[in-house]
Amino acid sequence: MPGTVRDAVIDVLRDRNLTTVFANPGSTEVPFLSGFPDDLEFVLALHESSVVGIATGWAISRGEPALALLHTTAGLGNAVGALATARVNRAPLVVLVGQQDRRHLAHEPFLTGRLQSLAGDYPVWVDLPARAQDLPGSIGRAYHEAATGKGPAIVIAPMDDWAAPADDPANDASPGLVLRAAGADSASVEALAELLASAERPAIVVGSGSADVVSWEALRRIAETIDAPVWQESFGARAGFPHDHPRFAGHLPADRGRLRTTLEPYDVVLVVGAPAFRQYGYAPGLLYPPATRVAVVTDQPAEAHRSVAELVVLGPVAAICTELSRAVAPRAGADGSTIHNAPPAALAAHNPLRAGHVFDALAARLSPDAVVIEESPSSRPELLARLPARTPLGILSPAMGGLGFGIPAAIGMRMADPGRQVVVLVGDGSSLYSIQALWTAVRYRVGALVVVLANGGYAIMDRLMEMEDASPRWPGFPEIDFVALARAFGCAAEMVVTPDELERSFDDAVASLDGRDEPLVLVVSVAPDETFAA
Repeated sequence: MPGTVRDAVIDVLRDRNLTTVFANPGSTEVPFLSGFPDDLEFVLALHESSVVGIATGWAISRGEPALALLHTTAGLGNAVGALATARVNRAPLVVLVGQQDRRHLAHEPFLTGRLQSLAGDYPVWVDLPARAQDLPGSIGRAYHEAATGKGPAIVIAPMDDWAAPADDPANDASPGLVLRAAGADSASVEALAELLASAERPAIVVGSGSADVVSWEALRRIAETIDAPVWQESFGARAGFPHDHPRFAGHLPADRGRLRTTLEPYDVVLVVGAPAFRQYGYAPGLLYPPATRVAVVTDQPAEAHRSVAELVVLGPVAAICTELSRAVAPRAGADGSTIHNAPPAALAAHNPLRAGHVFDALAARLSPDAVVIEESPSSRPELLARLPARTPLGILSPAMGGLGFGIPAAIGMRMADPGRQVVVLVGDGSSLYSIQALWTAVRYRVGALVVVLANGGYAIMDRLMEMEDASPRWPGFPEIDFVALARAFGCAAEMVVTPDELERSFDDAVASLDGRDEPLVLVVSVAPDETFAA
């Protein structure tokens, strides 16, 4: 016999493996949470951006949707930036948002939320079920919308819906299983192969959409067969190709002028798992050289539709790359030379420490499959150079550009995969956006390593102002005690100042990462970065 809507929803959560609930709830969620079943794990975070950030890390690590529970307008509003990051980072999330009682929504009582449009265009789907009985099917559909759209799907749940009698499950408007086609269209593969065959100087650009083992192997074969350099898109969320491979050329610059210069030598550019082209700083002129022909392979319709390209193939990236690797032929005149730029030589020890010393110390100690999450904007180029991604999650970045992603994402990644080394490198300014997430790591015994690069201010803003020949007009914050902040949340923390302390603390921290079941914060005092190049 059907029970309540709440009973039916809990059955849906079990069926969809949404049994870990990342949450910062309020009164509108109490009817759902009362008598919460023992087989569902409730994970509390102290701010909604941390809830979504942790769920994002979990979803990326597992490759399947994660469930976040938020509290009406205040909760969803606080989480919007993190939801935007989840969308650009291709993280599938089911976001359940509480709402006031349906029976007096027309009067806009206290805690009523105008929720359908609050997150703007960043959700892949938003639904307020027409009836209480439609809530289970809506959550089932949200699971599929999130998985297909690779982003957050929001379901709004009025608080009186939970106690309503459920319909027969046969009325749920969502499928049990969605099988997404994994095959490649032969005509599309042939068109790509013909374009590459016409090239005298081909190049490949990769992005987050090829950040999987199958795509990496196929792209490696393509690059080696046609003797093409491989560039990583600028500001990508994940590595689309091994950064230590001989054909890896580096990261594309993020402004139009330097992008044109970089692409000038190539007559054909194949872009895989990224748009053509994502940028930051504007410069007048064409997006890329007029003689360069561009093709894009992506599974994201919006990415396909906004790309400036001669040819776009919309479909499963891994399958298309695999078939293309079998269709391409060795290029005449290719010399097979190695173009990879090895990481720069390790910095000599000196005081004050610089961010590069931290990256060198980690590069010498981390396992090849470690997850490194970066959120230190001013030192990002040096980080990418000194810590090359050797697995698809070797580098994880907040591709939206907003701060507050790093610490929660590291917690979610390690929680989802406790056997994998997870390190987040975060600027001291960036850490202040989500440092309260450390409490969740302590409470749920999550052994991530958090490295705070403390230069006492927003160095990235200083550098950007200098590029405009202007003087900064904001204060630094050298008086903030980040060790004390971490310890206030119950987290072990140490201050690192000298080269000897850096070596000793990183020896101990990295050696203990594999079996660690509690977070550790290392606050490293570093001099501000002197240069910045996007």
